[in-house]
Amino acid sequence: MLFGIINTVLIVSAISGILAFLLVIADLVFANYGECKITINDKKEVKVEGGDSLLSTLNENKIFLASACGGRGSCGFCRCKVTAGAGPILPTEKPFLSPQDIKDDFRLACQVKVKEDIKIEIPEDIFNIKKFKAKVSQIKDLTHDIKELHLQLLEPQEIDFKAGQYVQLQSNKYAKIKKSVSRAYSISSSPDKNKEIELIIRKVPDGICTTWVHEYLQEGEEVNFTGPFGDFYIRDSKADMIFIAGGSGKAPIKSMIEYLSKHKTERRMVYIFGARARKDLYYTEHFQNLEKQFPDFTYLPILSRPTAQCNWNGKCGYAPNYFDEFIKDPKNTEAYLCGSPGMIDAVEKGLKKKGVSSENIYYDKFA
Repeated sequence: MLFGIINTVLIVSAISGILAFLLVIADLVFANYGECKITINDKKEVKVEGGDSLLSTLNENKIFLASACGGRGSCGFCRCKVTAGAGPILPTEKPFLSPQDIKDDFRLACQVKVKEDIKIEIPEDIFNIKKFKAKVSQIKDLTHDIKELHLQLLEPQEIDFKAGQYVQLQSNKYAKIKKSVSRAYSISSSPDKNKEIELIIRKVPDGICTTWVHEYLQEGEEVNFTGPFGDFYIRDSKADMIFIAGGSGKAPIKSMIEYLSKHKTERRMVYIFGARARKDLYYTEHFQNLEKQFPDFTYLPILSRPTAQCNWNGKCGYAPNYFDEFIKDPKNTEAYLCGSPGMIDAVEKGLKKKGVSSENIYYDKFA
């Protein structure tokens, strides 16, 4: 009986292996789509070799769509309008597309395969996104699991970005990882420093890119990135501003506040930074110095799980606990949030309850 079961399992496994092999061979032999044409915004045409994803094909032609997950279909950032040639919507796309998105022909570029001529529509500012080569000039430890990278631009030598935007850093091959990946990281330095950028990168367990940064990347090494991307940036108004972040979500907020300080803003600003324990705090002295420079700027670090070893005498809990104290005029307040989806959802709910308009709440979710 046992021998029969084992024999059956071996046969099924062998058949599955053979079928998988045949599918690979069939794809190589028959999936030769030849030359295809991508028409962009009804005015630009790109001739490409078919067979790869729309996202990868555009990247190869120096047209860079956002993709925080590196094209794995798990972030939804590479949405674009595909009006012809995309084929049926895949199950992997549906979680990221609303019924209205589907009606308006939006697709995930990483899931659409170029098999025939395709027509797409993308924002014109995407053509300003570039690929950069840079040298790692400095690597600093900010906390036990967060590093700061200083990247000196080599080619091109300058970058034009808005405070709050991000780039997609491409990892180099290391150890057993033989394929590079791209991951999104917010720029933490001010746009005024346009010959280099700084990134804040928190180590993710088993993360290919973060493991490379934390364990293998060396000062002096050359790296590549594309950008800038994102619509998380400062709005031009005179409203009060409340910034809320956690973990490496401090990166775009740091860029925003440094930019505002260098341009002598007169807007009232409050920055609430949440961490679990004291060991997770960083840049504290930097923001305390900014408090001294600007009487209308308040920096409030809070701990959600302080321990006895923390020796913490500051604020505890979560950001919404302090809205009554620091939001003076909800109808004239803009909120800028950066962190995990759970944190942002909870904070957004608290802001709306306080009276801050949803139209004045801007965020960047770090999944």
